[in-house]
Amino acid sequence: MKDMLWLIKNTLNVTFKNKKNIFLFLCLPLLGIFVALMTQGIGDQKDLHVGIVNHDSGRITADTAAFLKGLDHVKVTTVGGSEAKERVASGKLDCVITFEKGFAKSVKDGKPGHIKISSVKGAEVTEFVKSYLYHYIDNIAAVGKASQGDLQTFDKIYSSYQHSSLKLKTDTLEDQSKQVNMTYSTIGFLLMAMLFSAGNLSEILVKEKENRTYFRLLTTPITAKQYVFSNIAVSMLVMMFQIFFTLFMMKNVFHIDPGIPLWEMAAILLIFALSAVGLALITVVFSNSSKASGAMQNLIFMPTIMLSGCFWPVEIMPPFAQRIADFLPQRWVLETLTKLQEGRQFQSLYLNIMILFAFAAAFFLIVIFKFSRNNDTRNFV
Repeated sequence: MKDMLWLIKNTLNVTFKNKKNIFLFLCLPLLGIFVALMTQGIGDQKDLHVGIVNHDSGRITADTAAFLKGLDHVKVTTVGGSEAKERVASGKLDCVITFEKGFAKSVKDGKPGHIKISSVKGAEVTEFVKSYLYHYIDNIAAVGKASQGDLQTFDKIYSSYQHSSLKLKTDTLEDQSKQVNMTYSTIGFLLMAMLFSAGNLSEILVKEKENRTYFRLLTTPITAKQYVFSNIAVSMLVMMFQIFFTLFMMKNVFHIDPGIPLWEMAAILLIFALSAVGLALITVVFSNSSKASGAMQNLIFMPTIMLSGCFWPVEIMPPFAQRIADFLPQRWVLETLTKLQEGRQFQSLYLNIMILFAFAAAFFLIVIFKFSRNNDTRNFV
């Protein structure tokens, strides 16, 4: 045990003498948080600036304009026809609604028309306005149809509609989608950081064999198995720190709420850490030099990170790529966390957790098999 502790301490000292490793182990996980904040944003909902060009007169047109002014996050400005085009083109207005001559009459007749919506920003803006405006106009048009051309009946029903005693109480629900997306992006980058950290630490085994440090250590009471296990312990310690550091920064500094208990996230990520160590050791035992090990890591880590959906939702990828993702541990980590955010209980996801353990076990079995083929743990590469 004393030898193991010395090896762990020595490996940590050697690792953190290189300032580049500090960036890899600490800054890279935080990069995911910064990317999430930039892509998803943390600001409030922006107001929609709407211009109204009124070529029609009457109560219905005025009430329709007043309805638009009462909408949340909509700022309405009355403008002239020529001015409207200029302000839309310059971006000062998101869209312009034009009430042409005959608008009020068409609504009274039950056949609304003579209204145009113009925008250079496309359907993203116009569909939002239409969803509210057209519903309001259709309600008034229904009054027009019911009155069958009788203006007195229309005015009576319309006045009753405008001054209805029925009140609608609304409660605003917090939009959690932005928090969920930021959590997904953060964890995706954390998985990448964990993989490359494990790869960087396991590569020490090859480098120390190249510079003969490994063989000098074996002349002491230290055994080859202790040497390899100490490297595994260091990798797990570093990744445990990455997990807890990232979750702490995400929750308490950047105030990103994942919507699930942090201990559940940490538990899933710690299981993945075993897979990361196993996969990193595979790149070591099948390499003859540190350069070959680094090349194998680049060949395995980055493609699997991208295919598993760490940088983008796996649903946007082609079907064949989605099937490949099912055979990657990163994908099962993200899927398990997503299901937890959807409200599933941790214990109900036992199959996902068993699959993550199975990945780790499979990787370590491959490493052990390679060790046994070499007949001696000392020939781990």
